[in-house]
Amino acid sequence: MNTSHIEWTTATWNPVTGCTKVSPGCDHCYAETFAERFRGVPGHVYERGFDFQLRPERLEQPLEWSRPSLIFVNSMSDLFHVGVPTDYVMRVAEVMRQASWHTFQVLTKRAERLERLSRGFTWSSNVWLGVSVESPEYYGRIRHLRRVDATVRFLSCEPLLAPLPNLPLEGIGWVIAGGESGPGARQMDPTWVRDVHDQCERADVPFFFKQWGAWAPVAVEDGADPVLRRLGKKAAGRLLDGRTWDEMPSLA
Repeated sequence: MNTSHIEWTTATWNPVTGCTKVSPGCDHCYAETFAERFRGVPGHVYERGFDFQLRPERLEQPLEWSRPSLIFVNSMSDLFHVGVPTDYVMRVAEVMRQASWHTFQVLTKRAERLERLSRGFTWSSNVWLGVSVESPEYYGRIRHLRRVDATVRFLSCEPLLAPLPNLPLEGIGWVIAGGESGPGARQMDPTWVRDVHDQCERADVPFFFKQWGAWAPVAVEDGADPVLRRLGKKAAGRLLDGRTWDEMPSLA
């Protein structure tokens, strides 16, 4: 099993790798940064870097993993990328249906294609479908998601690049939020993530705070308001107002 260090999942499955940028949330893509390190290394799985590739030899991997797990689908790509043929998406969906003991988390920035391919199609009950929303400019992705029938619809507000006022949470079953890490990481204002949390609390939507990212609020002196300092992901941690927020939808 491809165990994962991503805080909100336990494993990853990548029947597709590589992607192309579609919005500012993609600017400092961790997957691209990782894959490009190995471009040109003969025989390495990422010998072609982050070039888009179908990986049909991986399609049946979840059927070989006997322990029930949360599985993030395409952590190194996007299942609804235009380069993924419709019949290939359906093959991935069929594997998820067969591997009923797992829960699959599918996250996309291509919500319009998700909705279009979902018309007349029933996703199995062990599939959660989500969209990335880094700023209000992309609330349209939520509208597409809400028109898809899924056991859990979720939002990933990471990297959170702007305040998200009046976040459309009707029909949403989970929200992940977090800041950006890595080279060139952009700052996340603490008031932005606190507001997302408060909106989730009012709407009774489970809230998961993944990380501060590279930047975190630090108290520079007693009684002063914290200021953002670049600490790095590990040192910045994932405490929000003194505690972790690891709320999840029910797996029952």
